[in-house]
Amino acid sequence: MDWGIKNRLSQLIQEDGHCFFLPIDHGYFQGPTRCLEEPGKTIKPLLKFVDALFVTRGVLRSCVDAGCSKPIILRISGGTSMTGNDLANEGITTSIEEIIRLNAAAVGVSVFVGSDYEHQTLLNLAKVVNECEDCGIPVMAVTAVGKEIEKREARYLALSCRIAAELGARVVKTYWCEKDFDKVVKGCPVPVVMAGGPKCKSELEVLEFVYDGIEKGAIGINLGRNVWQDANPVAMAQALRAIVHEKATVKKAHELFNNVKNKKAACA
Repeated sequence: MDWGIKNRLSQLIQEDGHCFFLPIDHGYFQGPTRCLEEPGKTIKPLLKFVDALFVTRGVLRSCVDAGCSKPIILRISGGTSMTGNDLANEGITTSIEEIIRLNAAAVGVSVFVGSDYEHQTLLNLAKVVNECEDCGIPVMAVTAVGKEIEKREARYLALSCRIAAELGARVVKTYWCEKDFDKVVKGCPVPVVMAGGPKCKSELEVLEFVYDGIEKGAIGINLGRNVWQDANPVAMAQALRAIVHEKATVKKAHELFNNVKNKKAACA
């Protein structure tokens, strides 16, 4: 592995081998998502607790302070919306020159295995890997499922993750699944980070699946809606960081969440 890629990965994955990425790229297909109408305000109190931001170039330029020292993972695939026929019909939206100009530590590309656009999105990934490797920039593959949430089971996720790694992704972002998630991780020869997916019903549910996924081999998380759509996003960010970086149990993390929440309420 070349020095440039090693250096950029070291910015993203901390010395303990774990990471907490905060995605705020949802607007690229959802528009002004709830609690992300003003991304700059949303992320301001959360930045100190996360290791990197996953963001589009438009929001990066307009909403993220250029003095921000957090590494940037640049979302570079898109071209679809919730109102279209198929979210899987993505192309590459950002040039390698733009990636370098924006000083990205890594880029993120979605692949839709099993969709009508499987071939197209996998070749998107391969093309990006070819270009980014030449410039020392790691690529994170995102194993997306579009609107077909039922695909989030181990056999499908393991297939998607392995293909992404085989095509050259340095990191793979995928969904946690309740059964056999360890097999998903073991079958992927590059680090796996967990996506959050739709908003969970409770804070405890989020902490439980994150803890389980870390225990089963994921190196970290890439959670957005389950952080900034929570009623207490700072408390949630701190609790998740405790699991990811401090080896906290679900009980300890939940106690921390409640302590931070109650302290905020007392100061209000």
